[in-house]
Amino acid sequence: MLEITRGSSPLVLGLPHTGTHLPDDCAARLNPRGLAISDTDWHIHDLYAGLVDNVTTVRTTIHRYVIDANRDPSGVSLYPGQNTTGLCPLTDFDGEPIYREGQEPDEAEIARRREFYHAPYHDALQAELDRVYAIHGFAILYDCHSIRSHIPFLFDGTLPDFNIGTNLGTTCDASIADPVASICEGAEGYSSISNGRFKGGWTTRHYGRPEAGQHAIQMELAQSTYMIESPPWAYAPEAAERLRPHLKTILQTLSDWRPQ
Repeated sequence: MLEITRGSSPLVLGLPHTGTHLPDDCAARLNPRGLAISDTDWHIHDLYAGLVDNVTTVRTTIHRYVIDANRDPSGVSLYPGQNTTGLCPLTDFDGEPIYREGQEPDEAEIARRREFYHAPYHDALQAELDRVYAIHGFAILYDCHSIRSHIPFLFDGTLPDFNIGTNLGTTCDASIADPVASICEGAEGYSSISNGRFKGGWTTRHYGRPEAGQHAIQMELAQSTYMIESPPWAYAPEAAERLRPHLKTILQTLSDWRPQ
């Protein structure tokens, strides 16, 4: 359920949405649209693999349709007034139901999933942040995400390629956010934005406590930058290899960062 690699740098990569596993009891409730798991952050763990040395990664293999590890466990919406999906999503990103009629999880089932799938991921993530904090006196969480570049139910138009989220500058020091933004802005052939449609999910907002030496920044990539945005959701090696040097520069910059 959890895949953890430990490094000695201050950088921890969170991977909450790359998992594709549906436990049998959850899969039995889903309709064909849910079983298609279209809203996966496809290939993100492979895209970032091996870019820099000594980083820590924490990944859940559980799919977000079971429970979304990047949502507030209380169920409070991250984006009030905007279309989004919840802690245990009932629809996909196109607003279509993912459960068979009458099979939606009730409060008891949501609580069970929160205990067995959501909490262990965050316990592991906090443990790794604490571990690297003990080494360096600070920690940086880089939360790795991707999404289709065109989803009318969630946002208008086409999403920029790099979408940086720091909850309007509150989750990390500006000396972390600003260089990341500069790298993205300087990446030829790519577009970027900071705190646009995606300002950082619950993970970024929950762990980002720069005053305590724990920094968090989210990167939401448009999937068009490295893969085919339709079934079977294939990795596009040539596109990915163009993107990876920019991601490498970002991760190396974060690994090398030290508080002033």
